[in-house]
Amino acid sequence: MIELEDVPELIDPVMICAFEGWNDAGDAASAAVGHLDETWGGKVFAALDAEDYYDFQVNRPTIWLDGGVRRITWPTTRLSVVRVNEPKTRDLVLVRGIEPSMRWRSYCNELLGFAHELGVELVVILGALLGDTPHSRPVPVSGVTSDAALARTLDLEESKYEGPTGIVGVLQEACAHAGVPAVTLWAAVPHYVAQPPNPKATLALINKLEDLLDLRIPPGELTEDSRAWQLGVDQLASEDSEVAEYVQQLEEAQDTAELPEASGDAIAREFERYLRRRENLGPTGEKPPTGHATAERPKDADADTDTDTETDENDANDANDEKPDDEKPDDEKPDDE
Repeated sequence: MIELEDVPELIDPVMICAFEGWNDAGDAASAAVGHLDETWGGKVFAALDAEDYYDFQVNRPTIWLDGGVRRITWPTTRLSVVRVNEPKTRDLVLVRGIEPSMRWRSYCNELLGFAHELGVELVVILGALLGDTPHSRPVPVSGVTSDAALARTLDLEESKYEGPTGIVGVLQEACAHAGVPAVTLWAAVPHYVAQPPNPKATLALINKLEDLLDLRIPPGELTEDSRAWQLGVDQLASEDSEVAEYVQQLEEAQDTAELPEASGDAIAREFERYLRRRENLGPTGEKPPTGHATAERPKDADADTDTDTETDENDANDANDEKPDDEKPDDEKPDDE
């Protein structure tokens, strides 16, 4: 049962959600909601019952000392509220938790129950995924929705994704079926430096959230942390020529795709070339191990060159065999001529 006696009447409330786990590469999304909570001093007013949604062998509780008294913190999802005054006054309902282990539909229904009781006008879900994006470029952040009208109003993409999903995708669809406007913001985290934290991706989500909701969110230490993070990855890449080459390939692919004059055909050609490069990273196109700034060693360039040369010679011989005798070189004509 939802108890909200301690929550004041909210002004233009927006619910902002993030979930640790599969949808939170580099902890970028959960850190973004944590930043909002810390910046404005959020007050927790509700928590979901951990027994209903979590497998404690997967997400174990932690034990700690509180003035000599041993206490246990259970994995759960907590809701807090903060009030923002710039550029206008409005309230943010912050939902931060761990992706549940079970009963996802009930979990989403309970969150939507809170949204209904609080008069939430919009749900914004934050997520982060691993992608083929260079750390040295601005973090790509895409906004998607299942609501065609909302996509046109907020200039967002209408979600066309098909495939495995996490609690982010399930919650967005639950909002759509319940008639609650919902948007998901996805930040792309470089897969070759996937270990948390990733303050650059967190800051990118914060900036996108500002634009979406017309807020002014103080960045705090995120700006300096992002700069330090990038310098650290630059240093790692400079110590390994293969990593540096791989990053350069990603930069070239992204820069070409973003050229104003890039046509559809040019983008397609660049993508095909990029896939060929990816095939040279290793057997079956495997990515570098998660959490390390390393890349698979490219195939030997000389071996590729020899193969191409042999193929060209074979093609030339086949084409020559198909010519009429009077077009062949003298040394290849039949003896009777």
